[in-house]
Amino acid sequence: QVQLVESGGGLVQAGGSLRLSCAASGRTFSVRAMGWFRQAPGKEREFVAAISYSGGTTAYADSVKGRFTISRANFKNTVYLQMNSLEPEDTAVYYCAATYFEWTTTDSDFGSWGQGTQVTVSS
Repeated sequence: QVQLVESGGGLVQAGGSLRLSCAASGRTFSVRAMGWFRQAPGKEREFVAAISYSGGTTAYADSVKGRFTISRANFKNTVYLQMNSLEPEDTAVYYCAATYFEWTTTDSDFGSWGQGTQVTVSS
């Protein structure tokens, strides 16, 4: 079992930045790829970004490419999401997820999920 706890969400004006963190605990030795997903009110949960265990492979949703950066510090069992040039459309609950797969961006492949952190971008 892997437990994930997100932090760093909040209210920010359009054009601003936030950095989300996700700390993993428990059976972290089995974690490989990690990812961020988000769910806006009335919408389906969607993929945002993913990163391989080594950090050498990353992927982003088209809507956040060039604005968001995912990174990880394995010695701290932590993954980050740096979000710049935020837009009102980025408003959502952001979830951290972990998987035993070496690489995937499919949400059903992620077996561990955090409780989410709210990000609200005002116009």
